[in-house]
Amino acid sequence: MPEHVQYEDDDLFNPETHHEESDVPLKPLWWALILFVVFAAITHVVLYFMYIGMVKAETKRWEPPQTAVARPANADVPQNQPLLQPFPVVPATETTATVTVPYRHTPVTDLKEMRAAEDRVLHHYGWVDKQQGVVHIPIDQAKDKLVRNAGVSPAGPAASSPPPPGAVPSPTETTTATSTGGAH
Repeated sequence: MPEHVQYEDDDLFNPETHHEESDVPLKPLWWALILFVVFAAITHVVLYFMYIGMVKAETKRWEPPQTAVARPANADVPQNQPLLQPFPVVPATETTATVTVPYRHTPVTDLKEMRAAEDRVLHHYGWVDKQQGVVHIPIDQAKDKLVRNAGVSPAGPAASSPPPPGAVPSPTETTTATSTGGAH
């Protein structure tokens, strides 16, 4: 195996080449950074003054108040619209199915209360107008009463088959159809 050749330092010296002082020229890099910061600052100042000018233009465009009454602080908040409500929370630390309700009025409790109020009206007796003597009755009784007054079977008109074409109706069918306002 050949041995490595040993060179002296003077043999490797080349006067035309030398060690680089730096890999990246820093002067243009610093100038680019300074220009970027100055441009960003100028842009922010210009945008700020544009914003101030647009706010002044919009406030000049507003119509003057129609009355001398002081405007309340919450006049811009809509008062006749539903506001957001918190939902029931199930704690993540518990393994049981307990629900912690943050407030009494949540969408879930409001829906339950609304359904309970509807059920009370649909399934119980109550006053519609006490001065006029108008009441409401449970819906099942109202349906039965309507069916009895109309003379239709409880199964409904679909359960009874229509007479064949050309058949002559009996006198009771004619009387029932005319008294209920049914079609011939």
